This record gives sequence, C-alpha cells and structure tokens, in this order.
Amino acid sequence: MDIGIIVFIAFAAFLLFSFAFTVQQGTVAVVTRLGRYARMARPGLNFKIPGFEKVFRKIPVQNRSIELAFQATTNDQANVHFTAMLLYAVLDDAEETIKKVAFKFMDDRNFMQALVRSVEGSVRAFVATKRQAQVLTLRREIVEEVKIHLDVTLEEWGYHLIDLQVNDITFDQTVMDSMARVVASNNLKAAAENEGQALLITKTKGAEAEGNAIKIAAEAEREAAKMRGQAVALFREEVAKGMKQAAMEMKDANMDSSIILFSMWTEAIKNFSEHGKGNVIFLDGSVDGMQKTLKEMMALNQFEAGNK
Repeated sequence: MDIGIIVFIAFAAFLLFSFAFTVQQGTVAVVTRLGRYARMARPGLNFKIPGFEKVFRKIPVQNRSIELAFQATTNDQANVHFTAMLLYAVLDDAEETIKKVAFKFMDDRNFMQALVRSVEGSVRAFVATKRQAQVLTLRREIVEEVKIHLDVTLEEWGYHLIDLQVNDITFDQTVMDSMARVVASNNLKAAAENEGQALLITKTKGAEAEGNAIKIAAEAEREAAKMRGQAVALFREEVAKGMKQAAMEMKDANMDSSIILFSMWTEAIKNFSEHGKGNVIFLDGSVDGMQKTLKEMMALNQFEAGNK
C-alpha cells in the first residue's frame, strides 16, 4: 500500500477521534468551549470541535445509592449510632438541571461529602431534641425530618432524594445494658401487677360467691323460719278450735271442761315417756303442782279463745 494512503487513513482516523465521541445510555455529557459551557450531549454518537471544545464531564442520570454510618447525641447525652441507605438521582435531564449538577461542585467526591454531611446534620439536629428512650420508636419521624430538609438542598444541586432507609439504630454498650435492665425490671413489674390483679379478681369472685351463698342460706333460713312459725300458728289454731269444740260439747253434756286439760296433761306425759329418747324431764307431779299447771293451761286456753 502506498505510504500516502496510509498517512491519509491515519490522519482521517485522528480527525474522526478528535471530532467524534460517544455517550453511554443513562448518561449525558457536558461540552465546554474554551472553558465555558457550550451544550449538552445526549447518549449516542456526538461531535465536537477539536482544540476548541472538550467533554467536561459525563453525568449519570440513573439512580445511585450510598451507605451511611454516623453518630448522633440525644437530649440526655446518649450516643446513638445510625446506619442508613440513601437512594438519589439527578432531578431530570433538562439543560439547567444538568448545568447545576456539572458546575455546583468541583467533582463527585466533594458532592458526596456535602451530601453525607447534610444527612448527618439533619439527623443530629432532630435526635438532639429527643431522649434516648424515644429514639428507637421514631425511625419514621427521623426519615421524614431528613427528607424535608434534604429535598430542598438536593434540588438546589440538581438532584432529588428517592428514598432514605434507616437500617439500624444502636446505642453504646453501657446504654444498651442499662436499657435491657430497664426492660427486664418493667417486665417483672408488669408480671407482678398482673399477678396482683389476678389474685384480687380471684378473691373478689370468691367473696362474691361466699356472700351469695350466705345470702341464699339466709333467705332459705328466713323462709324456713317463716314456714315454721306459720306451722306453729296453724297448729295452735287447730288446737284452739279442737279445744273450743270439745269444750262446747262438754258444756252441752253438763261436764266440767277442766277434764279436757287433764286429758291433755296426761297425754303430754305419755308423749314425753314415749318419745323422750332417754332424756330426763322433771315435772311437778304433786296435787298442787298439777292444779297449778291446769290453772295455767286454762288461762292460756281462755286467752287464745278470747283472741279468736
């Protein structure tokens, strides 16, 4: 091959590589002309003027993530250790947004440093107003607080926050040990309170049952006493009726009614002897004693007859 053709081909290739450049999918390129922003290059084959234009920076517009680990201090001076995952991306591929991303920071390292410090600052400012006992229950509130402050800042830089996940929240070992003791003591306290409540309920129910039993027994005894009284009253009424009838019959027969009382006296002594079950009963069997008893029975009979 002629040397001239080889030189021409080499020169053409040089010019091609000098003029042309490619941009990968998911990336945009910022082209500067003599140090000033010229235009934005989209994915694919692009051209520039050699010596005057150059690719200043290629900016990914895909989602990016970063793992964070930092420490904060609560209002009661407890150190809290956080691990978090931050998901972010370029706000959009508009020209003004890409210019912000390209020129706000010197390089990606400076941007990442500012981003991390912003997240840490927001979390620390929020945690500093809370006590250690509150922090573990405020995971969602911490994320929302960071998003509120970080969204505004990132938009000024040409980015937006997609997601922030607080993966772990821990304390110093001494704090963790003390918290474990507090939880254990609270559990013991709750168990003791539950046992006390159970015992109180058991005793209360027992007392109620005993009271109900006493009440039922008292009602039954009252009803039994009432029935016994009615039975005695009915018995006396029938006795009085029988005695009255017997007295009237004896009167019609011109007989002394005291014979009835004498018969009752002898029947009573007979009943004592038959059903006494070996018990000793002392009765005045003298003539005076019998007359006294008969007089008392006659007076009682007259009293009951008068009430009728």
